[in-house]
Amino acid sequence: MGAAHQPATRTASSGHSAAGAGAQQPRPGGSHGVLRTTGVGEADMVQLLDEHGSLRTDATFSPYVDALDRDALRGFYRDMAVVRRFDAEATALQRQGELALWVPVVGQEAAQVGSGRAMRPADYAFPTYREHGVALARGVDLADVLKLFRGITNGGWDPRETNFHLYTLVLAAQTLHAVGYAMGIQRDLAADSETEPAAVVAYFGDGSSSEGDAHESMVFAASFNAPVVFFCQNNHWAISVPFEVQSKIPLVNRAGGYGFPGIRVDGNDVLAVYAVTQWALEHARDGHGPVLVEAATYRVGAHTTADDPTKYRRLAEEEAWRAKDPLARLETYLRDAGLADDDFFAQVREDGDELAAHVRRATLALGGADIRQKFATVYAEAHPLVAEELAWFENYEASFADADPQTSAIQGGAA
Repeated sequence: MGAAHQPATRTASSGHSAAGAGAQQPRPGGSHGVLRTTGVGEADMVQLLDEHGSLRTDATFSPYVDALDRDALRGFYRDMAVVRRFDAEATALQRQGELALWVPVVGQEAAQVGSGRAMRPADYAFPTYREHGVALARGVDLADVLKLFRGITNGGWDPRETNFHLYTLVLAAQTLHAVGYAMGIQRDLAADSETEPAAVVAYFGDGSSSEGDAHESMVFAASFNAPVVFFCQNNHWAISVPFEVQSKIPLVNRAGGYGFPGIRVDGNDVLAVYAVTQWALEHARDGHGPVLVEAATYRVGAHTTADDPTKYRRLAEEEAWRAKDPLARLETYLRDAGLADDDFFAQVREDGDELAAHVRRATLALGGADIRQKFATVYAEAHPLVAEELAWFENYEASFADADPQTSAIQGGAA
């Protein structure tokens, strides 16, 4: 689905809507009813900061933003800019042979930082493999994220320290894990009334929305009224498949079929994403059950560094979305409102460069991946086919006569 196919954005105080079975709109701290839909094939988007950096008013969601001070607003920009710089460094590391693969995030920073910053410490996030901005918001050292992509571990960090789960490479599998965790929270609350209420955020993409796991997780969440927010970053492309091939109507409309609220938000508007996610998390924590949030955004670059988007989409579409850049619109707002000046933005650039230098040093210090360990852990006992494949790999590696063993192991892992 290209930029020209976007549903119209509604910004008036009573104009936002989303999918659901009823006609009641949510109110902050009060009723948690189901939002309205505009009709089959259409869904309004919540937007507070438009692509020109102008702040709009929404009766339901503006109060969440009104409560933010200058430091919080500047923090949104810093996080988005820093994670974009990190993404550029990780891409460079992959191109230089230091990572086997990388999954870019450019264009989706607002959806990730806004939702990540809306969470409380006790809330728990289940990411896909692209939630670098959420990882930053949850306090994960981004250098640890690169361990997985260098091939030296299947994880990289301890989820218990940040309530940010390990990346999931299997499409939509994390949605089931998220619902199970949310049901565990319910049981903890039932067993001990002193337990701090919490909710779970299940991140997934528009491509994953076609997986059976996504459907099953929403059925379970609805059936058990689980405190989970399904957060879909609809970046319009499941590798080379446009979203319009997967669904003829906005994804958010599916929420009504499960019987819980759905909200469609401008995923390039960090303020709207923050406010909508805050509302959804409150809804879940207060015992009202799950919510589906569809953040309409765009994957500006490739799906991964193994992908070439020029083969399946047009430059004009990419340029149209670049004009909706989440960082540019927030910078305009901060400057116009007198909340940030040149010194602030210069400092942010320095912060980004420092992070880039940190992750590069940390990555190069990791050493190479031991690909033989992967062969040794396929089965509990030795298997002749695995032994045959290992022998082939060792012969292949030996063919690089002058190769450094450490570098060879990395290349073998990437191959």
